[in-house]
Amino acid sequence: MKFSEQWLRSLVNPNVNRDQLVARLSMAGLEVDAVEPVAGEFSGVVVGEVVECGQHPDADKLSLCVVSDGEQQVNVVCGAPNARAGLKVAFAKVGAVLPGDFKIKKAKLRGVESFGMLCSNSELKISDDHSGIIELPADAPVGQCLREYLNLNDVAIEVDLTPNRGDCLSLVGLAREVGALYNVPVSYPQINEIAASHEQTLSVELQAPQACPRYVGRVIRNVDLSRPTPDWMKTRLERSGVRSIDPAVDVTNYVMLELGQPMHAFDLAKIRGGIRVRMAQQDEPLTLLDGQQVKLNSDTLVIADHERALAIAGVMGGEDSGVNVETTQDLFLESAFFDTIAVAGKARSYGLHTDASHRFERGVDWQLAERAIQRATELLLDIVGGEAGPVIDACNSEAMPKTAEVNLRADRVNSMFGLELGDSEIETLLKPLGLQLNAQGAGQWQVQIPSHRFDLGIEVDLIEEVGRLYDYDRLPVRYPAARLAPQKKAEARAELPALRRLLVARGYQEAVTYSFIDEDSFALFSPQQAPLKLANPISADLSCMRSSLLPGLLKALAHNLNRQQTRVRLFESGLRFVGQLGELKQEPMLAGVMTGLRLPEGWAHGKDKVDFYDLKADVEALLGAAGSLDAFSFVPAQKAGFHPGQCAAIERDGKVIGHLGALHPQTAAAMDIDQSVFMFELELEAATAGRLPQFSELSKFPEVRRDFALVVDAGVSAAAIVGCMRERAGEWLNDLRLFDVYQGQGIEPGCKSMALGLTWQHPSRTLTDDEVNSTVERMLQGLSDEFGATLRK
Repeated sequence: MKFSEQWLRSLVNPNVNRDQLVARLSMAGLEVDAVEPVAGEFSGVVVGEVVECGQHPDADKLSLCVVSDGEQQVNVVCGAPNARAGLKVAFAKVGAVLPGDFKIKKAKLRGVESFGMLCSNSELKISDDHSGIIELPADAPVGQCLREYLNLNDVAIEVDLTPNRGDCLSLVGLAREVGALYNVPVSYPQINEIAASHEQTLSVELQAPQACPRYVGRVIRNVDLSRPTPDWMKTRLERSGVRSIDPAVDVTNYVMLELGQPMHAFDLAKIRGGIRVRMAQQDEPLTLLDGQQVKLNSDTLVIADHERALAIAGVMGGEDSGVNVETTQDLFLESAFFDTIAVAGKARSYGLHTDASHRFERGVDWQLAERAIQRATELLLDIVGGEAGPVIDACNSEAMPKTAEVNLRADRVNSMFGLELGDSEIETLLKPLGLQLNAQGAGQWQVQIPSHRFDLGIEVDLIEEVGRLYDYDRLPVRYPAARLAPQKKAEARAELPALRRLLVARGYQEAVTYSFIDEDSFALFSPQQAPLKLANPISADLSCMRSSLLPGLLKALAHNLNRQQTRVRLFESGLRFVGQLGELKQEPMLAGVMTGLRLPEGWAHGKDKVDFYDLKADVEALLGAAGSLDAFSFVPAQKAGFHPGQCAAIERDGKVIGHLGALHPQTAAAMDIDQSVFMFELELEAATAGRLPQFSELSKFPEVRRDFALVVDAGVSAAAIVGCMRERAGEWLNDLRLFDVYQGQGIEPGCKSMALGLTWQHPSRTLTDDEVNSTVERMLQGLSDEFGATLRK
């Protein structure tokens, strides 16, 4: 909401300066985004009059003007095409300083001396218009300071309102707030009831009363739209960011800014029959005022006549029924109340955003429509003349909102804020907002909520209003008096922040993606599940709740690859959503993706690309962060989205808690990825659970190491061999390490050689060769029985 400070102060004028007013508005929840002067800094510019205007003797495009400043007449050379005798202008005298510290001096232009300058709007930073010099009204007093005459010592203030404060999308609403904040009187606009001078009306049918329970209209005949909009109205509109168009449109925009009621003016001659407020027919055509042709959806509320749609209700009028300055003689004014839910999102669905839709989506005073049409009628008759007919008020009282009543307790207010406010102080704070407080005993009221404050519905809303108006800065500050014992920290867990830091240290960057994905991406990774679809998605690409974090991460990876980032490592922690409503499970997950070179580009680094084992090392680092890496096992698996030959399931206690592997080539092609990608996804709860560290004394006795080269079938996994050896190696096994795998010459086809090193150490004595040899024999026998393993010769 953008408005002129002078306009606001014409309604309410607290005894504070501009900076104090802006700060108080922001602290009251009406955050001020910008304060901009309506004109640049200049001095020495007065109202001048062009007494004579002739052709420059040596230049075809220059004029030689004689300009009066009320005290003397001087020659001024001017290049503006609209310079003419009798015109009142903005005259910068010699010595004047224009925006940008541009000083006006006596100059000689093409041999003719010029004593000053005739200014355009752009030169004074009033607007961007540089088509010609400023044309002032004929009654402008010659010699008066231009800043004073045009009231340029003003600023445009822009406030960023929260969606619940639609009541402040008007000057009257803002004035009411300022009056309440400073407890000063407000001079509301006087709205007179305009009597009808003829009996012509239009029939109005409310065919969708839940969406539009009230529609007020009025016929105004014999208007003269060729008359100009008054300068005072143009100025207020322009300083509020609204362009002046014609008197009919300007008046409806002015009433919207002043009172907060969006209005529309139809050309009466273009309305066939009467007005019908109804839902659109599917694909019903409508050409809007901006020339855009749309096909309406069946859930869109429209204003129609008996033959066709005329406007999208609460959004924008149609071109076919629009006002034309040259041809329109009779107007039909519309002032209606549309339900917030009925119009919410409709403008956006057609690629529109208008001042009217902005207000109706946030809520408009449901008792304002008749007052607004009276105000607009009075302004129109003053500006363009005409004859007003009776006010047409079609209303479905059952569908209209009802006045709310809320109970308020003083002790509740004081306990919330730590104050001791008396009953009279609370009443003084709330009454200027239009709230009617009916005492129900000492410190208790039944508060009747006015129609413009549709955001107030329960007691805490009223308590918040008391705090706002009292001023949050004045509330007492008290520290809690409580025993704040430190929380227990689970030592047998790896917390998520630690895992984040670990991945960052290994070269990953954290990503945050949407919890919504498109249906095709969902099917790539969860083809056996039915997606949980959103009832009102932001877009078709964000229509399903994700059952895996990988689709979002892969889209982020593709986004980086498309921008020449060939080495990418990303991770994300978040929820996945499994099942449908009623049985929905929200599971915290941790996922990551990697692609490109193993090491950053550099002269000392190779150009090897990442592979499955690079990813597995990162996953093992994660799983080992809680100190229980040996509780996990990796087994071959197949999963949608993963390459069937390069995918492993991660198991803990026989339960699958995640997967890692290469991205399936078909999935990569579907996601526009043209290089190898490796990825993992883990259940966060299972991955972070560990074991409590146990102290063990370092042994001072020597270790005993044995190395073995085992020949086994090529299909036997290293994990199976290691597991079998651990079971039979005894309690004094200190380390078991696989350090080589070989296939080739000297090894039978279909077999492989695995070299392992085992280290034993006793805590209190030296192990003998007999003890170690018996353990080795038992272990080798078990390997032979279970896997047919033999020692390589």
